[in-house]
Amino acid sequence: MEIEWLKVEVQPELRERYVQKDAEIWTTKLAEYPGFLHKEVWISPDNLSEVILVVHWASFEQWQAIPAAELAQTEARFNQAMGGSDTHKIVETARYQVRKRSQA
Repeated sequence: MEIEWLKVEVQPELRERYVQKDAEIWTTKLAEYPGFLHKEVWISPDNLSEVILVVHWASFEQWQAIPAAELAQTEARFNQAMGGSDTHKIVETARYQVRKRSQA
């Protein structure tokens, strides 16, 4: 399993809108592709301008198979829904692999 990890800086007053539009636009689009397993959205009670997105993919190849044009079109739609690209910014990205998963 591959993990796509994104740290987003968003205007604090727009954080809830960001979370809602992300689910409506990005998560819905990604879910159309094979390999998408699920997505987590983390918010900090201490930092209202931070959102962490954790996307779980079955494989790196499936994650990377999404056409760049499709990603650009989705990003444009998302930016429009947010009122512009200046309302949020991806400040850090990382890729992880799940080594071990424990069950309670």
